[in-house]
Amino acid sequence: MSDEMKHAVKDSVFSFFFSQPENMHSLYQALHPEDTTSTPEDCKLVTLEHVLINGLTNDLGFTVRNRLIMLTEAQAKFSRNITLRFLLYLAASYKEYLDDHKLDLHASKAITIPRPELYMIYAGAPRRLPQSVYLSELFADGPGGVELEVKILHFTGSGNVVDQYIEFCAICDEQRKLYGYTRKAMEEILRICKERNILMPFLLTREKEVRDIMVTLFDQDYLLEIHDYNLKKDYLAKGERRGEKRGEKRGEKRGEKRGEKRAILNSLQSLMFTTGWSVDQALAALKIPESDWPMYRERLGKSQAVVSVTPRRVSKPRK
Repeated sequence: MSDEMKHAVKDSVFSFFFSQPENMHSLYQALHPEDTTSTPEDCKLVTLEHVLINGLTNDLGFTVRNRLIMLTEAQAKFSRNITLRFLLYLAASYKEYLDDHKLDLHASKAITIPRPELYMIYAGAPRRLPQSVYLSELFADGPGGVELEVKILHFTGSGNVVDQYIEFCAICDEQRKLYGYTRKAMEEILRICKERNILMPFLLTREKEVRDIMVTLFDQDYLLEIHDYNLKKDYLAKGERRGEKRGEKRGEKRGEKRGEKRAILNSLQSLMFTTGWSVDQALAALKIPESDWPMYRERLGKSQAVVSVTPRRVSKPRK
């Protein structure tokens, strides 16, 4: 795999797609239809270092003439905290701009910097959202000396590049629900996008890179899913310890144990249904002691030889 490809698979489809000059320009035209003389050559990518380390890169910056356009994607959740993230990204981007242009902040002559425009592309479930969110909304004691506005971009039905990307996200969610984290899901996502002319011709010309990125994204979601189950297990264990102490005092320890087993059984059933795992795969994912496996196999009415409970087969859990 080339160095370029190694870098690409660390990014999301979002950053990979919008980092292409022609797609940056399409986005800029969607935001500024009044500028009819701009070209893809006017769009320059800004390297956003990981000011906040949170896994995959869903943030992008680029300049067009005297404008600094900064974007971020919220795929499932909307949060007003995005304004604070943008403040940190903006400061880092301006520092990079000063270094690149060798500008002296201590000089008596005023320097000029690109005017910022900040946007969040909301690609989650349809809901009523404000047109903009402001940094001052996070201040504890009312307005302060700094303000920052982030505009919210959502699906409009115009068919522009923003709409197409949001449609791509919706198709991904639908196919993962149908087929899980499988090659079938990826094939269906690409097939549907081609049929509906979504993100074309990009998906045709860069299909291999997009496939590699999607594999990485599926793995990331898979690991997060397992992480969530392990967190639930930890909370269950803490509750069990507290319950045992209360139970010992009231002579109800046996009842607490029965409650713990029921909770684990519910978690196992949910995990098996969601991922298509066998009983043993689910037991391993929840880190259930192997000495307890026969009991849970019997209670779930399964045997060790069971391969899966649904056609949505995914990778074995990491240990």
